[in-house]
Amino acid sequence: MAAFSGGTPPEPPVPDVGIPRPLAERMSMAEQYEYLRTRLMRRRTLVTAGAVAGGLLTGCSGRSGATGRPARAASRVSGSVVRPFGRHLAFGADPKTRMRVSWQVPFAVRRPYVRVGLRPDDLGRRVEAEVRELHTPGVQGVRPAVEQYYVHAALDGLRPGTTYYYGVGHEGWDPSAPAHRSAIAAFRTAPASTERFVFTAFGDQGVGQAASANDHLVLRQDPAFHLHAGDICYADVNGTGQTSDGYDPTFWDRFLKQNEPVARSVPWMVTTGNHDMEAWYSPDGYGGQLARFSLPDNGFDPHGTPGAYSFVYGNTGFVALDANDVSYEIPVNLGLSGGRQTKWLDARLGELRATPGVDFVVVFFHHCAYSTSQHASDGGVRAEWLPLFARHRVDLVINGHNHVYERTDAIKDGQVGREVPVGGSTDPARDGIVYVTAGGGGRDLYSFPSGVKDSYEGHVTRHDAVETFHWTKDKERAPETAQWSRVRYTGFSLLAVEARPGPSPRLTVSALAGDGRRIDHFEVRRGG
Repeated sequence: MAAFSGGTPPEPPVPDVGIPRPLAERMSMAEQYEYLRTRLMRRRTLVTAGAVAGGLLTGCSGRSGATGRPARAASRVSGSVVRPFGRHLAFGADPKTRMRVSWQVPFAVRRPYVRVGLRPDDLGRRVEAEVRELHTPGVQGVRPAVEQYYVHAALDGLRPGTTYYYGVGHEGWDPSAPAHRSAIAAFRTAPASTERFVFTAFGDQGVGQAASANDHLVLRQDPAFHLHAGDICYADVNGTGQTSDGYDPTFWDRFLKQNEPVARSVPWMVTTGNHDMEAWYSPDGYGGQLARFSLPDNGFDPHGTPGAYSFVYGNTGFVALDANDVSYEIPVNLGLSGGRQTKWLDARLGELRATPGVDFVVVFFHHCAYSTSQHASDGGVRAEWLPLFARHRVDLVINGHNHVYERTDAIKDGQVGREVPVGGSTDPARDGIVYVTAGGGGRDLYSFPSGVKDSYEGHVTRHDAVETFHWTKDKERAPETAQWSRVRYTGFSLLAVEARPGPSPRLTVSALAGDGRRIDHFEVRRGG
């Protein structure tokens, strides 16, 4: 496949060899997986990652539970010429003491590991890693079979508030060797005491010029970590759970290479979007994500639903959710957890609110609770989770899905509880919750309803109600009039949020356009 440079890469062709659309529309994700497994999966010529790559999780049975076992056989290629790529970090359950290091290799390797230390010239600690092998079966006349190898290491017992240096390697490739020292990277664990920090966030990134530019903008904010609200790389361009052979797993190679300059030092905390359900890999579509990412394993089903977990950093608790489980718009995984995710969410929010030193609770997931753009609002999200957000006084909700920036006023009981203009402030305990759609991560942009104007910092227009809709359980569009759409921007963008502890704790939320201009800002305060 030829390399692509500039803009959003072209979508791969969708040959008529996948699941026929009328049939797919009646199928759950599990049914599509079984169809592909029995009807379409045929091995062909093997192409390894680094040229093109993708994968079906080896060792999967039933649901997506990744075994994390080593690759079945080491490559015959010498380890000395197998260069690691696509490094990305994620916190473990405790960001003060646990970090997960992940990367990719183009061929199977023996005995992979991470070297880590307090100085770049002294990587004295060696931590063994595991290989999670993926396989994408070939389809006759369409593509060859592909093997892909992801590697993960768990770094535990770290010191809080400490900068560590690390290098990744395997038999034949020592990261501490002089020839490889230029690839040594660094990360910093969360501090033991609460102090000011910044995090960034967006969803719907993909691969391309705008996505790469947003990565550079993330680095300029010097964040402690980054939240990715789903629709990570768009290997599946369909996004409705109707998997066809238009699926191009090679996008994952490009995505990880694109993001490595930032994700190798900034923990990249992802959750699951509709484009991240890949029926090739497991009945629930999450086998690929379980192979590619190592995330906190404290969710309601850590071995089956990687997009649901939580962590505490400084004075703020964060909860990631898998909205595919409750979505009315794209229901192929609706009810997947049997209500267990919502039950876990209720308990976890209660725990965070009772945790000393936690001033704020931020929740992020993919499908929008409140938005007026192309996908609008998901009634399933509203029905299942908004009552819990209100009960536990969540401070900020971040979504993706709609490829725009949109921000609400504070919403309480489904209505505007307090107007929050650009530069305004709100107390969620009194006023309600602000919902932010941060879907301008890099993928092609959407628009707002006809006649609805952008309104953002430096370009505030008259505040009018917006005629929009929300999705019902019958997958119908129910019209609604939105008084709550306060800020709208059609362009690539990201969030930069500063958390400040102290007697009057606050979250200062800024939205930045792709060129760095500020297009929105407001404050979330506690007790004032």
